[in-house]
Amino acid sequence: MDFTDFTLSEEILSTLASLQYQHPTEVQRKVIPLVIEERDVIVKSRTGSGKTASFAIPICEMIDWTENKPQALVLTPTRELAVQIKEDFINIGRLKRINAVEVYGKQSFMYQKTKLKQKTHVVVGTPGRLLDHIQKGTLLLDQVRFLVIDEADEMLNMGFIEQVEAIIQAVPDKRITMLFSATLPDTVKKLAQNYLQGPVEVEIEPSSNSTGLIEHSLYWVEEQEKLQLLQNVTIIENPDSCIIFCRTKDRVDMVVDHLTELGYDCDKIHGGMIQEDRLDVMSEFKRGEFRYLIATDVAARGIDIENISLVVNFDIPYEKESYVHRTGRTGRAGMKGKATTFVTERERRLLEEIEQLIGFHIPQKEKPASGQVERLRSAFEEKIGSEPEIKQLKSEELNKDITKLYFNGGKKKKLRPVDFVGTICKIEGISAQDIGIITILDTASYVEILNGKGPQVLSEMKHTTVKGKQLKVHIARK
Repeated sequence: MDFTDFTLSEEILSTLASLQYQHPTEVQRKVIPLVIEERDVIVKSRTGSGKTASFAIPICEMIDWTENKPQALVLTPTRELAVQIKEDFINIGRLKRINAVEVYGKQSFMYQKTKLKQKTHVVVGTPGRLLDHIQKGTLLLDQVRFLVIDEADEMLNMGFIEQVEAIIQAVPDKRITMLFSATLPDTVKKLAQNYLQGPVEVEIEPSSNSTGLIEHSLYWVEEQEKLQLLQNVTIIENPDSCIIFCRTKDRVDMVVDHLTELGYDCDKIHGGMIQEDRLDVMSEFKRGEFRYLIATDVAARGIDIENISLVVNFDIPYEKESYVHRTGRTGRAGMKGKATTFVTERERRLLEEIEQLIGFHIPQKEKPASGQVERLRSAFEEKIGSEPEIKQLKSEELNKDITKLYFNGGKKKKLRPVDFVGTICKIEGISAQDIGIITILDTASYVEILNGKGPQVLSEMKHTTVKGKQLKVHIARK
């Protein structure tokens, strides 16, 4: 099956091709037609199955660009995932000029309020901050036609149930509701029962029994042996890309300090870091600038990287569902991966709960013998000492021909998006398809020019008026 088999516009199909979306995944094949038919859906699907695109593609297709108020609301448990989903919407909806905004805690409320005043088609956010905006009247919901509850199990695990329900009740009754979850505990089923109308249930079974493309294993270990075992396991596996999960930020700091002393190229992410640092680390890891990411469960969400070859649970998670989300970071997009877990005797009960959830016993491994470690050490040290290969992100190909222009006029000069579109389209060789997202602030405007035509538009607009006004124009600063 190909994306052309769906009833999608040329703009969406062209963007998907630029993003290297070649064939729809199983969840995309099943969900996209249902959303286009305006059906509510409950989707049980593991991470890495392509579920974000399964709702972003049909929503981008069905958005009415002329409507200024938000038409789609996406609830998600973490800031990282909110940022990633927003970027997916921007990329998939690029040629349709769809604007998406992310909102989350620990970012300026006033900054978010300003962004929400723009023409905004999609709002993605964490429940607490979304509810703040709704209650303060800075997020208007009367035109919302699509409601997505993503990673529902994790959201309810994190104690967001009251906020989630309050948001659902504030959204118009006439809407399409989509609920996505890697697992379906009773709390999630009850949420679906209360708020979805005759939903179609879609369950994506992992291939080759429950383990799919992931080779699971565990080591029984004493607490004081963990750091040495981690060193030995990484030497033997010698991964190109690895995430090591710990329970707390203090444990993350300890492991990072230890591995840094040993010469590993590593970095960390946990809830104690400021948001900009977390996003920078995530971006560098996606690009392959370092091989080892040490993280708390905050990073089990929002990392969409196709070739993480090894996940290590340095600490077994307290929440059994977290095991599914952590190990789901590997074995993505048809690639094989490994997930190994360190378990102490006092954590046996946690292991039993995880095995009951995933439906199989995790195979036990013997600790690596010293001879085996020494035999493989030189290959490991050679890789650690080599320069990592920097990857190009899929969106870079799409975005390379985009120029963002700054104009020194906005709402106070009574400028609207249609004024810029009308003026720019009068330039020879430029059409509406060459214009991307337009953002109009009080005293400034930003216009994206697509298809490599930015320099031409910049040159012409230096001596062309917009609505009778001559504006200063230059390439927008990052």
